[in-house]
Amino acid sequence: MKKANRGNLPAMILLFFLMVLWQLGAMKINAAYILPSPLQILSRLWELRQVLFTVHLPATMGVTALGLAISVVLGVLLALVMDASPLCRKTLYPLVVASQTIPTTAIAPLFVLWFGYGIWSKVLVTVLITFFPITITVYDGLQSARIEMAELLLSYGATGRDVFFKIKVPCTLPYFFSAIKMAVPLSIIGAAIGEWLGAQSGLGYFSRRMMTQLDGAGVFAPIVLLSAVAMLAVAVISVVEKKVVRWRGEI
Repeated sequence: MKKANRGNLPAMILLFFLMVLWQLGAMKINAAYILPSPLQILSRLWELRQVLFTVHLPATMGVTALGLAISVVLGVLLALVMDASPLCRKTLYPLVVASQTIPTTAIAPLFVLWFGYGIWSKVLVTVLITFFPITITVYDGLQSARIEMAELLLSYGATGRDVFFKIKVPCTLPYFFSAIKMAVPLSIIGAAIGEWLGAQSGLGYFSRRMMTQLDGAGVFAPIVLLSAVAMLAVAVISVVEKKVVRWRGEI
């Protein structure tokens, strides 16, 4: 625990330094509707804690969890298909890459028109943003398995199933957790974008509503909350990764 705290010390020092600069800059500008200070944001976050934590945060987390779950299933399946078949890889890979050239802010309003202000328009935005890193990273993990190790197992009479679970899965798990850690912040961003462009609840929706009221601290308060949730989620995933992937660096 002490070693982990020492490892986080440089980041904490840098964050404190940036917060001081932000506070001084906001005090100099003295226009909270343009640039609220960190203290003003924290104070506003405390004032809005009930509505944020009981209404809007659960709405955003519901969209995030559902979108991330769909992205994990879709991304892993696409990666497995591309790894199993070179023809599928040549067919699907360009489409997967092309999906990331679609401007999210341009397609999100169309999702709202097609699916309304319900949860699915926001979920689709989240899936569009997150399935790409999961697909590509998991595919790279599957491809990282050493061919000579698989050939050795096969020479001893192992089946393709044995090769998959004893070679490919251990090689892919570190990549999979890396993909999840990348996808979690992206999924939260996707949910917030969807809510910003069309929703009746959620932190993105609340931030946009505060902007119409020229409440700078109210705009930043949901953003700070989203950042804290994302960092907490990534930290939890990192702990799970250390428990599950004990062989990292040995393969």
